[in-house]
Amino acid sequence: MKELKYQFSKREVTYYLDAEFSYLENLVDKSNTVLILDENVAGFYKEKLEDWKTIVIPPGEAYKQQSTVDAIILQLIKIGADRKTFLVGVGGGVITDMTGYVASVYMRGVQFAFVPTTLLSMVDASIGGKNGVDVGIYKNLVGTINQPQFILFDYSLLQTLPEAEWINGCAEMIKHGCIKDAGLFQLLEENNLSSIQSNTSLFASIIERNVTIKSDVVKNDEFENGERRLLNFGHTLAHAIENSYQLPHGQAVSIGMVTAATISEEINNFNSVDKERLIKVLEQYHLTTHFSFDKAKAFETLVMDKKRAGNAMNYVLLKRIGEAEVKSIPLVQLKDLVLQII
Repeated sequence: MKELKYQFSKREVTYYLDAEFSYLENLVDKSNTVLILDENVAGFYKEKLEDWKTIVIPPGEAYKQQSTVDAIILQLIKIGADRKTFLVGVGGGVITDMTGYVASVYMRGVQFAFVPTTLLSMVDASIGGKNGVDVGIYKNLVGTINQPQFILFDYSLLQTLPEAEWINGCAEMIKHGCIKDAGLFQLLEENNLSSIQSNTSLFASIIERNVTIKSDVVKNDEFENGERRLLNFGHTLAHAIENSYQLPHGQAVSIGMVTAATISEEINNFNSVDKERLIKVLEQYHLTTHFSFDKAKAFETLVMDKKRAGNAMNYVLLKRIGEAEVKSIPLVQLKDLVLQII
């Protein structure tokens, strides 16, 4: 096990990398801790969850809504949870997002932590303190920024992960390479999902590299006034189509990254050769690069994105592989780009 510590604005967060789930008992008071998880995780890990208090919800992005949060809170009230109760979200991004949100608002705030069980959650969703829910088709429209006490990474939990969920996580790793780490991008180019899954030391190093990239960015700009916006690469269009077409998050982000690369090529002098490299590596990890969608409808949804500022959208564009920037694109121009270029 390896420990990494990051000091954010309100608290220090410890990452326990390559740990075991059982180590959780050393970090919290079991008698006053409630695990929040979905039915899939509860079914896979019955033995690990014995003697823990749990709240189990249905799985999937469709349940990442305020009504589910309300249901969790009612169960916390029922079991007598108080301000000293510790919540631990055990699951993928839906679970960690909602657990952090519930913990931030229940009794005006209780302590919480995460045990991510998906690749996407390990490299992205559980890190950075963003918590919240969707509102209809609008992704993460309501929420908080509040850091967990710790995140425990047990890589063995990925053994039950369906292949599609591994692929989901690969999209976020490729994103990190695109915006911050050309070396990581090249490493992913030189490998594939099977080679990463079969090489434990390579896998562990890639996880740590992604955790470090995102944590460094968040530490520098926790409340997204500048650099943290780069983490939205591919997400602006992704959020506009993900729920409308019931796309897995990674697949939507992949489509969004190709779109952003196309816009980068059009208005930011992004090299066409690098665009082809991006498309090739996405396809190498079984991610979607071409997808037919209602562009006018997508643009209407996109306009509601949190990154809109007045009559312009803060859009993450690539300068080259490993370096990105945020550009303010007038909505009139962006509409033309979405309707005509993509």
